[in-house]
Amino acid sequence: MVNPFREKLVEALKESKLITEEQLKQVLAIHKKEGGNLANIIVKEGLVKEQDLIVLLSSSLNLPVLSLSRFKIDPELIKLIPEKLAKQYRLIPVSAMGNNLTVCMADPLNIFAIDDIKALTSYNIEPVISTEKEIAEAIHNYYGTEATQLANILKEVKETDENEPLEVATIEEEVVDIEQAQKQSKVTPIVKVVNLMLTEALENRASDIHVEPEEANLRVRYRIDGALREAFTLPKKDQNAVLTRLKIMSGLDITEWRIPQDGRFRIRMRDKEVDFRVSVLPTNHGGKVVMRALDKSSLSIGLDKLGYLPEPLEGFKKAVAKPYGMILVTGPTGSGKSTTLYSIINQLNTPEKNIVTIEDPVEYQMEGITQIQANPEIKLTFASGLRSILRQTPDIVLIGEIRDFETADIAIKASLTGQLLLSTLHTNDACGAITRLVDMGVEPFLVASSLIVAAAQRLCRKVCPNCKEPHEVTDSVIKRLGIEVKKNTVFYRGKGCNKCNGSGYFGRMGTLEILLIDEEIREMIIKKKSSDEIKEYAISKGMKTLRDNAFQKTVMGLTTIEEVLRITTEE
Repeated sequence: MVNPFREKLVEALKESKLITEEQLKQVLAIHKKEGGNLANIIVKEGLVKEQDLIVLLSSSLNLPVLSLSRFKIDPELIKLIPEKLAKQYRLIPVSAMGNNLTVCMADPLNIFAIDDIKALTSYNIEPVISTEKEIAEAIHNYYGTEATQLANILKEVKETDENEPLEVATIEEEVVDIEQAQKQSKVTPIVKVVNLMLTEALENRASDIHVEPEEANLRVRYRIDGALREAFTLPKKDQNAVLTRLKIMSGLDITEWRIPQDGRFRIRMRDKEVDFRVSVLPTNHGGKVVMRALDKSSLSIGLDKLGYLPEPLEGFKKAVAKPYGMILVTGPTGSGKSTTLYSIINQLNTPEKNIVTIEDPVEYQMEGITQIQANPEIKLTFASGLRSILRQTPDIVLIGEIRDFETADIAIKASLTGQLLLSTLHTNDACGAITRLVDMGVEPFLVASSLIVAAAQRLCRKVCPNCKEPHEVTDSVIKRLGIEVKKNTVFYRGKGCNKCNGSGYFGRMGTLEILLIDEEIREMIIKKKSSDEIKEYAISKGMKTLRDNAFQKTVMGLTTIEEVLRITTEE
């Protein structure tokens, strides 16, 4: 049977010349072999950007494009179409006017879907177009148990007078009625909204919750597998009550809205305790709150369960077994450095060892370990704190980050006098850690003597096991990868399903590049050889780079080529 949507898309692509005839033949061949949505295949192959494709379809079909992530849907409308039908036809109702129902569809030419919805709702159906991914996220956000609870709670806190215009001014010096905000923050619907926000975030495996005041509302987003996703919005009138509630829970000053504040709180959910680290930042429209979920249970799983390949993991374990010296883990913010270091000290945490940490801030609170919160306001910096720690005869010391010469100098000297010292640096690769320390002013011979191992780490998303499928990768993508690929190699991707919210990914794992410091590398450091020369030597001795390790995970079917290109730089 002819697919009108596919035929229209092919026709539009030919006319627009966004892709060549040869590329079109390739994607049609993939579509014939694998099935699925032709538009999705074109986007995943990297031939056309998703937004460009939607604009093209909109022009060709003469239908408006709707960005669902910026659109708030009335929960009452959701009740018109059952969740099963919405998922089946990849659509969601967005507005109703008179006898007309506007429905956002991934395939607006699906006559069967339009007829079924028309018969079910008794409305005339007016289709608009959006991406399949946005529709899947909207279905997840508006349907289901948590979404239904949220809809009912939001109904409770809805503005009483619908006809009253919303007056919003640019907030320069907002006058907050503290007593009123505190009273409102204890009102049952507000408490329910905040509780549901936290539980829904944890149910969806969110690492962060962003509560963001905007000009006309309060937006809530969750960071899941490293990407922010829209959760819901609240009326502007409830902003102060919600933010005050979060401040009270975090033990912060509810009378102060002009300066940044940091706090934390703990919740128990299904016999599991989760800490939340809270940051409040004053913005143009009020205080933005970001809460990071810190699940202590993830630290007890050990290095073996963090997703590393056996070869780099073996090198890491050898370094950790050393009685003294320095171990550095490098990578950008959010690459899992702290979790790796905490997992190490959790394994080394025995009654015979004195383990002390100095952090800014203390992320995970752990029993049996002395943890110090750095506070520059009272001159408790990493450097001054480390000096005091060394008088406490520690066996293992963890420094949150080496930021300056003074901290680096004391840390290196400590590692040379009998302590195992662990810390982090912000560099692109493992060899860059050596250059960074020397650039800070540390003598090369001290770096050579103290450093046991430098590791570079990234987090890559795992292919969703529920919708995993073989996937052909074009020659142009393989060329960009810069790695020799065997002819029979099978690559995988996630098609997108309910479990992964249409993203094709579920969960993340660590990817590690390990530079073990041998005698030759020590000589190279003393002679001030460049990081490129050290890297070249290490690779000749068998070191696998971040890209090599990430690609190996692709060959094993654990992640995708797109993720390899995203998390690693050109070698």
